Amino acid sequence: MATNTTIVAPPGAPPSGAVRAGRRPALRRDGRYAGIFLGPSLAGLAVFTLFPTLMALGISLFDWPVFGERTFLGIDNYTHLLHDPVFRRVVLNTVLFVVLYVPLNVVVSLGLAVWVGPKIRGRQAFRVLFFIPVMTPMVANAMVWKLLFQPGGLIDSGMQSWFGIDAPNFLGSSTWAMPAIVAMSVWQGFGYNFLVFSAALDQVPQSQLESAQIDGAGPLQRFRYVTWPMITPAIFFATTMTLITSFQVFAQPFILTQGGPGVSTQTIVMYVYNQGWQFLTMGLASAAGWVLFVIIMAITAIQFVGQRKWVNYDV
Repeated sequence: MATNTTIVAPPGAPPSGAVRAGRRPALRRDGRYAGIFLGPSLAGLAVFTLFPTLMALGISLFDWPVFGERTFLGIDNYTHLLHDPVFRRVVLNTVLFVVLYVPLNVVVSLGLAVWVGPKIRGRQAFRVLFFIPVMTPMVANAMVWKLLFQPGGLIDSGMQSWFGIDAPNFLGSSTWAMPAIVAMSVWQGFGYNFLVFSAALDQVPQSQLESAQIDGAGPLQRFRYVTWPMITPAIFFATTMTLITSFQVFAQPFILTQGGPGVSTQTIVMYVYNQGWQFLTMGLASAAGWVLFVIIMAITAIQFVGQRKWVNYDV
């Protein structure tokens, strides 16, 4: 048999309707304050990111010379890119750089982060030392590596002195140019992920590692079954950010090889730069930029879908 239960408010308590009515002005006031604080950032995002992105989409539909009459082309710029053998080679170059660079960056930074553990002496000095290349200007780093790679440079002189042979012409060979760029890029960029992994490793409870050691787990087993699950969020973050930035590589090939020999090291961003500022075909450059944008968004979406199977947030 159903019964009606009446909840009586304690003496002196305001009616529930009055409480809700009192909350509404507070929420509106908080919303105004939030809008004031977020306003400058949202304005900057709209002016410097959203508007240029949409403007580039519009320009990509036109034959848009820097000077002269603009003609609407529809998707002809995108069709041209699909049939352009140079652009196809540029996309393959970019993918090759990403495939070589991202795993090397993650492995090197994670390996060094594990090595520079809490028990190593001079740990803070190593952290500063490994992060220095990240803070050094990219142009300066690239110029130093160009001196190392060129014939008669340090690498070539060292191989002649030690082994009596000449080093390959790293920057002048279509076989060696991309690996040389990847090597320079790994040295330049591993320090950021190194700090990310080092911070994640510091959060692993030592008590769990010691318990696993007492149970007979070796170093590799402790890393696989204890450390790895706990640092997967950091690995996912580092991998995602590294993938996004590696697809946008520009300074390293531009300074070291100018995209050569031929177009063997030209990347998508270099193609956009050349079309826009050398050939002054802004429509084609904008279309190539949007192709890059779609590629990055697709890869990022795939990562976010796949991370559900291997990233652990509950440990």
